[in-house]
Amino acid sequence: MICKTCGNKLAEGAAFCENCGMPAESALCVEKETPASQKTGQSRKVTENIWLCPDGVYRWIYEYDMLRNPAILLTVWKVLGVAFAAVYLFTLTVDLVQGGVANMADLWDASKVFAILAAVFLIISALAYIIVAALYGWKYHVLFEMTEDHVTHIQMPKQFRQAEAIGWLTALAGSATGKPYMLALGSNVTAKNASISEFKRVEIVKVRRRHHTIHVNQLLDRNQVYAEDEDFDFVEKFILARCTKAKVR
Repeated sequence: MICKTCGNKLAEGAAFCENCGMPAESALCVEKETPASQKTGQSRKVTENIWLCPDGVYRWIYEYDMLRNPAILLTVWKVLGVAFAAVYLFTLTVDLVQGGVANMADLWDASKVFAILAAVFLIISALAYIIVAALYGWKYHVLFEMTEDHVTHIQMPKQFRQAEAIGWLTALAGSATGKPYMLALGSNVTAKNASISEFKRVEIVKVRRRHHTIHVNQLLDRNQVYAEDEDFDFVEKFILARCTKAKVR
C-alpha cells in the first residue's frame, strides 16, 4: 500500500505510515507488487500498473522522466507561442491603424524584435524546466484517479511541496519587481496540485503514444494523462469511449 499523504510505501499490516504518521486506512490501493488486497478481493488489477479499487476508482502512479519525455516542456512552448503570436498580431494591427508601420522595412524590424523576444523566452523556459527537473530529482511522480465521469491528475505530495515553494518564490519576485501577472502566476501554482477533466466537457483528445501521453483538453483547461506502454491501451480506450463529444487527434 502507498500512503496518500506522503507517497511512502507502507509495510504489510502497518497501522500508521512510518514517514508521516497518517492512518493506514487513508492509503491508496496502488501497489508495485502483488497486494494483500488482491487476495481478499478488495481490489482488482486491470493492467500491469492500474488497479480498480473498492470505491470504483481506477488508480495508478506514473513515474515521469522529465529529461527523456519533453511533453511538459513542449506544452509550455506551445502556450508561449500562441501568446506571442496573439500579442504580435495585436501590436501589428494597432500599428497599422495608427500608421506606425509605413513600409515593409518597418514591418520586418518589428517582426525581428518579437522573434528575438520569443527566442529569449523559449531559452529561459527551457532553463527553468531543467532547474525544476533537477529539484524533482529528474523524476515527476503523479497519481491518476479515473472514474466513469472524469480523470484526475494529482501531483504526489513531495513534488507539490517543492512546486509550492517555487510558486511562492515566483510570487515574491513578481511583487518585488512590480509585475502583478507574475504574482498571480506564483499564487496559482501554490493553490493547485490536481487537474480534473470531466469527460463530458472534453473538446479535444490528443493521443501521443510515443510520449506515453494523452492530452485531454477542455475549454480554457489542459490536462495530460500518462500511462506506461502496458497500460496505455486500456487508458486510451477508456477515455475515448467516454469523451463522446471530443475531436480525436
